[in-house]
Amino acid sequence: MSKPVPRKVIFLLALAAFASTSAFRVLDPALPQLSEEFNVTTGRAADVVTWFALAYGLMLFFYGPVGDRFGKFRTLAVATLLCAVGNLFIVFAPSFEMVLLGRFMSGATAAAIVPLSMAWIGDHVDYKDRQATLANFMIGTILGVSAGLVVGGLFTDTVGWRGAFVFLTILYALVGGWLLFQMRQVPERDDAPVGRLQLLTPIKLVLSTPWARVVLFVVFIEGAMVFGGLSFVPAFLQAHHDLSSTAAGLVTGLFGLGALFYVASARWLVKGFGEIKLVVAGGWALALSCVMYLGTDHWYWAMVASMVFGFAYYLLHAVLQTNATQMTPALRGTAVSLFASCLFGGQAVGVAGGAFVVDTLGIEWVLVIAAVVLPLLGMGFGYALAANKRVVLDND
Repeated sequence: MSKPVPRKVIFLLALAAFASTSAFRVLDPALPQLSEEFNVTTGRAADVVTWFALAYGLMLFFYGPVGDRFGKFRTLAVATLLCAVGNLFIVFAPSFEMVLLGRFMSGATAAAIVPLSMAWIGDHVDYKDRQATLANFMIGTILGVSAGLVVGGLFTDTVGWRGAFVFLTILYALVGGWLLFQMRQVPERDDAPVGRLQLLTPIKLVLSTPWARVVLFVVFIEGAMVFGGLSFVPAFLQAHHDLSSTAAGLVTGLFGLGALFYVASARWLVKGFGEIKLVVAGGWALALSCVMYLGTDHWYWAMVASMVFGFAYYLLHAVLQTNATQMTPALRGTAVSLFASCLFGGQAVGVAGGAFVVDTLGIEWVLVIAAVVLPLLGMGFGYALAANKRVVLDND
């Protein structure tokens, strides 16, 4: 590994990730208002989440090989600036279909940011320091989830939901310009593949690794269950506790505070309990938070549920994320992009499936299903981790 990575670079990457994850969650509190304005069902309104996630997931198959070939920092810097275009399109969208098109455009460009940032960190930070560096980077993604919910709710209750996209347009333009300005000072790997850009070959090589297939499958189900449920929590709180969009966004946004508790204690947790116990505990704690949302009569218990949800999610997800950076080190950009593709593809499927459940069985059943599946996922991945560690020890 080369020289230590300047903190300023990690801060910039975290800021870009903040914008990306804010955009993902910004319309969650506005689903009832979108339903009313465009005369669609709440489930149909949730397509604004699905289309963003779908574009995000699909484009990751492209950005991974491009980042490996042309430079990860360079690729994500250009993509961040282009994100401003899709969000500006939404500001002036005249119909629900045009809003969906703008969300697809913004998801397609935002897809480069988080996975290529993680892959760039994997290229330039020693493994012994990588967990702490990734935790610092994760602060941007965590705060982005919460900020998206809060900003979305605040704009929805004041100037209107389109105001959130004016905010995002300005944010992307500023951060993207700053990243491009820093590009000449930021190192890239000097062993990148040369010649014609290959899209399918690197993906096939990653997927040929059995452990990579396990990690990708688990993160797909995680994305479907966690965010398929979380996307409907603001609407659930508005329907069951008569909260405003702003209040529902703030309560759900406490997810980020719980996640920050994880970041603050990550080093101690990993050292004290190990990866296997953490993923099992994460699955059960996620189920507990879903039960808390459903089983309490007072909205303030939902604040506790949101914090537990955020903390529990990162107990599981941080272990998956660390494993993703080591699946295939020679093709880290492609590997981490596939990881993110499965995560956000899972979210798209989860939100689409959740929309069907909401419109047929009722909004509370989204949380019921998540409460059943997530503990099984945590235990299953814990078993797979133990088996993989035995294989690695036998090979050594």
